Amino acid sequence: MNSPLPARRTRRRAENVFDWLSEQISTGALKPGDQLPTEFELMRTQEVSRAVAREAVQRLRMSGLIETRQGMGSYVIDAGTPAPSVGLTTASARTRRDVLAILELRICIETESAGLAAQRASRQDLAAIKAALDELEAHASAGIDAAPYDFQFHIQIARSTGNPFFVDVLSQLDPSFAPRPRLDPTSYATRVNSEHANIYEAISRGDVDGARAAMYMHLSNSRARLRSAEAGE
Repeated sequence: MNSPLPARRTRRRAENVFDWLSEQISTGALKPGDQLPTEFELMRTQEVSRAVAREAVQRLRMSGLIETRQGMGSYVIDAGTPAPSVGLTTASARTRRDVLAILELRICIETESAGLAAQRASRQDLAAIKAALDELEAHASAGIDAAPYDFQFHIQIARSTGNPFFVDVLSQLDPSFAPRPRLDPTSYATRVNSEHANIYEAISRGDVDGARAAMYMHLSNSRARLRSAEAGE
């Protein structure tokens, strides 16, 4: 029998905060150019943890409702015409089997995304991917939940394709779906950091086949790690 994911409660609370902030934006309570409440303010007013506040803000950013300015905070942007949506949602995914299905979908989408990024990424794109990689590695190596940073790394690669539909589809997949099997934290972080670095290096040198292979290997390994965890290994 498949068991509910431990992060389910955090995701549900993040969805509630995301919905509240989205309503503030849609009703005009928060207008384009307004600064979003800080994580601390969200923690206090919504009575949630920092992880919940951070995930809600990241979902707003992935939805194209806000932008984050380095050292200044997050601001509401004029979205203009809404981004096209394929109507995909992972909100109903409750079990590890569901997550395996999501990973299969990601393998199909992101393998090609990495190849296109290797063909099309600009210097600015490469810098954004590298910055996301550095932040991901720092959090993973420190033993901090790195799922949101992991997801941001993959989103930056999708953006580098120049195809907004890759971003649209991927941004609808929940960042907390990254599997966290019962492995030694140091060993796990080292292994996954290496896989991410291989993806970046292939993209940065314009190696289309290498980028596809590195992404396929990473997501396939994630699927294998999750299967092992499900089997209790």
